[in-house]
Amino acid sequence: MLFSTTILNWFHENGRALPWRETNDPYAIWLSEVILQQTRIDQGRPYWERFIHRWPSVNHLAAATEDEVLREWQGLGYYSRARHLHQAAKQIVELGGFPTTIAGLRTLKGVGDYTAAAIGSIAYGLPVAVVDGNVYRVLARYFGISTPINSTEGKKEFAALAQDLLPTGMANNDTLSSLYNQAMMDFGAIQCTPSNPLCIQCPLAESCTALRLGKVGELPVKQKTLKIKERRLSYIYIRYKGETAIRRRPRGDIWQGLYEPWLTETVPADAKLIRQGIKHVLTHRVLYADFWLWEPEVRPLLPDGLFWIREEDINQYAVPRLVEILLEVLPFNLLNPE
Repeated sequence: MLFSTTILNWFHENGRALPWRETNDPYAIWLSEVILQQTRIDQGRPYWERFIHRWPSVNHLAAATEDEVLREWQGLGYYSRARHLHQAAKQIVELGGFPTTIAGLRTLKGVGDYTAAAIGSIAYGLPVAVVDGNVYRVLARYFGISTPINSTEGKKEFAALAQDLLPTGMANNDTLSSLYNQAMMDFGAIQCTPSNPLCIQCPLAESCTALRLGKVGELPVKQKTLKIKERRLSYIYIRYKGETAIRRRPRGDIWQGLYEPWLTETVPADAKLIRQGIKHVLTHRVLYADFWLWEPEVRPLLPDGLFWIREEDINQYAVPRLVEILLEVLPFNLLNPE
């Protein structure tokens, strides 16, 4: 089909050179796909490189502790990805290696249809189309599809269309399905971008429905289903003779398994306000955090869940990005001591 051939030709000239594309190792490919969910390549690539260096195989990753994985993940956000990554690594070791079928890959923790298709096609050459945000956007614009991409009908429609467009056969030593899937990811990320797409230089411009009808900015369509909630937080950084107190966040809330200072609604009378109303935006909510410094003269009894650590050891604990920001505004530098 003209569409698929054009996409492949474009990829040959414009595809991004990425280290996980230089191998068919399913571990390296899986790791890149998990890291790059909700993450730009320029932000995610250093994390991928650090993970590969520290844990060069899935067996090494499975042998790590959850705390170690979360600490290495710090700054990427969406920490459930890191926990699922670690759990899936253990699954893979128990299985004796990576599953080689889409159904098998789907059994791994945190692996959905898109990730399974990406690993399956790139690592094993399986003829399965990937469908992610880039693919939705390119297909919706080119074919003029207004079905909401987050509706049940839309997911089925786009998945079927993507599969119909998937080429088969070989090119050099790669399957065309693998190359095409990577091409669609790059085409959406570089050419057919969410805003300011490069329509004038697009090789599909003459046959693009959205461009012809002036609807590039309207497609793809997405149903608005998300309610944004606001939440206020007050953190107390306790400082007593070179020690501070932190706790590990429990299950069932944001940042599960990460560490934070004392989170309370009752601020000690002699605590000092360091920063107020720091705004932190998450997918489902907006947080506003106040940060206090409390330097008591007598060692206080800690609320349940908090424990003492040496201030200089705080870098050994994985903290949410918001807490990292708060620690940076302290009148002394804990994160990057000289």
